[in-house]
Amino acid sequence: MARPIVMFVLLPVSIILFLMGEVLRVNADTMVTGMVFCDQCKDGQRSFFDYPLYGAKVVIECGGGNGPEEDTTNWFGNYAVRFDGSVDLTGCTARVVEAPGQCGSGFGPAQELTLIFRFFGSAMYTAAPLLAQPGVPMSYCPKDENPSPPQPVLSPPSPPRLLPPPLLSPPPQVLPAPVRLPPVLPPPYPPITRLPPLFPTMQAAACPHEKWLMPQFQCYWKVVTPNTSVALAFGPIAAARYGPDMTLWDGLQGRGDAYHTLLREATTSLLNSYNSLRFFYSSLRVIGDMNAALLGSTHQALRTALRFRRANSGVLGSDRLACNFSPCN
Repeated sequence: MARPIVMFVLLPVSIILFLMGEVLRVNADTMVTGMVFCDQCKDGQRSFFDYPLYGAKVVIECGGGNGPEEDTTNWFGNYAVRFDGSVDLTGCTARVVEAPGQCGSGFGPAQELTLIFRFFGSAMYTAAPLLAQPGVPMSYCPKDENPSPPQPVLSPPSPPRLLPPPLLSPPPQVLPAPVRLPPVLPPPYPPITRLPPLFPTMQAAACPHEKWLMPQFQCYWKVVTPNTSVALAFGPIAAARYGPDMTLWDGLQGRGDAYHTLLREATTSLLNSYNSLRFFYSSLRVIGDMNAALLGSTHQALRTALRFRRANSGVLGSDRLACNFSPCN
């Protein structure tokens, strides 16, 4: 009697688990995200003078049967390439094949994809920042501080002079005095161009969300604005959780549960990463950790929010950072 009862209970549970696995398998997909920067100084790496590039075409290439797939970067330099199903992209690379304007003369090397997470058949990969380059470096890029001085200009040799026929007592020959030329000085360096506030600073800084809400610090919003939507800043996973109409300004005022706290602190960390290149997390790391927390449990979302909050307060391990804000003009 007990055996039929056990079978009666276990059979529906097995059917439900099977159907859940089938649904997750059908809805599973693989996403590749990353950023493209304009390498204005052609130094082959991200620097103070580089900025996210809009309209660059990126392709994902694999040695096997997958790819190539491509996407074009948005206003923030982000690209997102989607593959249907759970695809193993180990060994695949991302590279720039086309870029607009002055940054379309050359491209940096391809970057290998790195797995961020894999969850119920869905996976997300990323790659190191890709670079597009202009034909020549910009005029305000750093130059060699010790240029070799130009060679002094020598006077041309004087033509030979014909001597008169010898006399019994020839007059002494008077040689012309050597011509001394003034030294040739190198041309002065052009004045250093001050960059607009759009570019992030090299100074290490971290500011909490209360600072970003103050009107006297509005000029520190870079790359994104208070009216930028959460969906555009963090991607489709965040759009599914918070909706298409919520802005970053709304997200900074979120509180009450783990996911609104996560959005507030993740938005603050994203703004800090755009403001300072030496913030604890890069903008790509903030977006990746945010999406991973949204796909996990409530406990994971709260834990990620608390980690972002410590970084925004300027404390991460033994490192300490201060807020570099001063009132805007």
